Amino acid sequence: MSLRVAMLSVHTSPLHQPGTGDAGGMNVYMVELSRALAEQGAEVDLFTRCRGEDHSPLVDLAPGVRVRHLHAGPCRALPKEALPGLVVPFSLALLKEDRRYDLIHSHYWLSGQAGRIASAGWRIPLVHTAHTLARVKNAALAEGDTPEPELRIRGEHQVIDSADRLIANTVDEAEALGALYGASAPRTEVVRPGVDLRTFRPGAGRAAARARLGLPADAFIPLYAGRIQPLKGPDVLVRAVAELLLMAPDLRRRLLVPVVGGHSGASREGSVWQLARELGVTDVLRPCPPVPQSRLADWYRAADVLVVPSRSESFGLVALEAQACGTPVLAAAVGGLPTAVWDGVTGLLVRGHDPVEYARRLLWLATHPKARESMGEAAVRHARGMSWRGSAARTIGVYETAMSGAGAAARPCPGGLPLLEEREGRRTSLASLLV
Repeated sequence: MSLRVAMLSVHTSPLHQPGTGDAGGMNVYMVELSRALAEQGAEVDLFTRCRGEDHSPLVDLAPGVRVRHLHAGPCRALPKEALPGLVVPFSLALLKEDRRYDLIHSHYWLSGQAGRIASAGWRIPLVHTAHTLARVKNAALAEGDTPEPELRIRGEHQVIDSADRLIANTVDEAEALGALYGASAPRTEVVRPGVDLRTFRPGAGRAAARARLGLPADAFIPLYAGRIQPLKGPDVLVRAVAELLLMAPDLRRRLLVPVVGGHSGASREGSVWQLARELGVTDVLRPCPPVPQSRLADWYRAADVLVVPSRSESFGLVALEAQACGTPVLAAAVGGLPTAVWDGVTGLLVRGHDPVEYARRLLWLATHPKARESMGEAAVRHARGMSWRGSAARTIGVYETAMSGAGAAARPCPGGLPLLEEREGRRTSLASLLV
């Protein structure tokens, strides 16, 4: 019998377009990992909340991969702040499913909370991937940005303490889980994300991609691709562009900076464009809506460099995708980006978020086309070693460890609710999880 996985995503659907609202790299991660798991014989059901988007209760995403919509709260989009109150209804709807699973894989802390309840109810292991951590984000806030609430921090502690296995994207994330949340090293596994090498590849090259997108053949194009929110640092890019034009005014004639992505609910609408107006750089910036992955690959190919000035980034899938297309990356040396980008070989890393430092590196890239070309060639080779097939194989290894006795022996307790007795001697009842 094949491995059956219940994958949970409470706050965002795997069907959502990355770059819009709360959809981003995590959405890509879930979809691509699920597909790769299914190609290796697993069956994956992705559970998310019904939002009234005319999707059927069951959507076939790929062979062996289905998206299941659960009714939890009103069937419409809700702000993320309202979702903690829907964790229990989501969990109870999940527990009504009559299909049996071998384990649960939750993504983000809200799904982890639902996973704790379902794990207890179904008496199967819970594997959790955090993707982002509140304590890490709060240590890297942009000026005026809102910190993550204490409710989320407490919830993350509960999930991290309860999960049978934790999957971290990088060694740095694994260390943060231990240092900031007390996660035990034996329960934490590092599995690097992959990249879809069928979609993200050099193709016919830069000139052909620019022709398809209607971009000037001789322009210098630094690209931003991602949600427009303070955490991702689009303001750093805008300020860097202004500094770049002070350093090299003549560059203005051939500078084009596409910003491909949508406004996030976590950001103030229009703030980045207001900053661009104040700095006098709106003429070189081009706002572009989020696009499907196949179209995004063309934007990567067309660009001279992808700029990722994030203040916090668990991994940075866009950096890997761009490199797979043959485009070097200029990125902040935070989170998983030093893993995704090989500094000085496939791109350049910047310590800190000083716009002047970004501008200096952009000017160097603009004036050294041979170096850009060499980095792009190295980037393709680097990305080819990071496939989703390899990530899925390592993830299955984590699943097998979790199912081999990492969890607890379950026995009945009063009221028919399971009482789980875990290796560390902790006891968790389903009733206590619902409190």
